[in-house]
Amino acid sequence: MADESSERVTVMIVDDQPPFRAAARAVVTRVAGFELVAEVASGEEAVETSADIAPQLVLMDINMGELDGIEATRIITGSDPSVKVILVSTYALDDLPPGARTSGAIAYVNKDELSPRVIRRLWESGGDPDWL
Repeated sequence: MADESSERVTVMIVDDQPPFRAAARAVVTRVAGFELVAEVASGEEAVETSADIAPQLVLMDINMGELDGIEATRIITGSDPSVKVILVSTYALDDLPPGARTSGAIAYVNKDELSPRVIRRLWESGGDPDWL
């Protein structure tokens, strides 16, 4: 049992839409060894909460209020490079906003494709090689 808890991956979900946070929560809870430790609704909250609890993985929406997910990712990974961020949104890969690929995120996943298998694969591989 001790090994299982030491391999636990802590996850924070960041999205301004409660329905997507609920959907992402359902996905994360189905990934063995992953534990949801926070859900926040803005980039500002993401930066603050990440500094407080240091999640290992962040599922970050791109489009949110004042501080969008791209800039929040840049701040979070800039202050703690060990945090892995997966950007999530509804964009087609070719239509991502400028700065998404250079934000420090390890991958981008369309919200429709977010699944336990995708999260585990990206975590275990350290990101999407085509993204990096």
